[in-house]
Amino acid sequence: MTTNELAEMLRTSPETCRYWRHRGTGPRSFKVGRRVLYDRADVEAWIKAARDEQVPA
Repeated sequence: MTTNELAEMLRTSPETCRYWRHRGTGPRSFKVGRRVLYDRADVEAWIKAARDEQVPA
C-alpha cells in the first residue's frame, strides 16, 4: 500500500506516516524505484504490537 493508503487506513495524515518512517517508529516500509510502499501484513503486525503495548485501564 502507498503512504496515502496507509494514512487513510490509520486515519492520520501522510505527513505523520512519513515522520514515523523518518524516525523508524512506523510500520516497515520498502521502496520500489522511488515509491515507498507498505506490506499490509507488516502494517497489521505493527498495529497489533502497538495494541499489545497498551496497558489496560
